[in-house]
Amino acid sequence: MMSLFNEEQIMKSFIKSERHDEARETAERMIKMGKLPLAEIALYVPSLSMDELKELETEIMQLA
Repeated sequence: MMSLFNEEQIMKSFIKSERHDEARETAERMIKMGKLPLAEIALYVPSLSMDELKELETEIMQLA
């Protein structure tokens, strides 16, 4: 029974991580396009905080 619970928790954690990664990739593409301010991107990608978006923007600008 504990094994089943652990597997379920692992799966939920994996799905949550995948969703976060997808949201981050979407925000990254939007930032690279440069057409929307971060506040507006936050409306389209609500799972990322404004702090996360600012960090992502900083990373992108450093690579450019």
